[in-house]
Amino acid sequence: MKNDTPETHNVQFDLGPVVGTPGALQALAACGVDPLHYLSRHARGFWGDLDETDKAANEAALHSGARLMSAYTLPDGTKLWVITDAEIDDNHHRQATTLLLPDEY
Repeated sequence: MKNDTPETHNVQFDLGPVVGTPGALQALAACGVDPLHYLSRHARGFWGDLDETDKAANEAALHSGARLMSAYTLPDGTKLWVITDAEIDDNHHRQATTLLLPDEY
């Protein structure tokens, strides 16, 4: 049986520079969670709490270079989004990846 965890998958795309909003960083700290946990899941194609339509859009974006988004629930129930902007050049570089809360979008 295949081990289907983030640790067994390769990174699927370049995150670019990573930034976090004050609210997201505060929420992560309040839960004692390392943001790298969610960044790793996102970069490896584990999209979290998205519906099948949004997951399919992300899979297509891996090939088209469009924006990628993941949604996760922190241990205290807070929703966290991770958004990677669309590719900015032919070398598949992305402008940035942002950790944020939905109300900060």
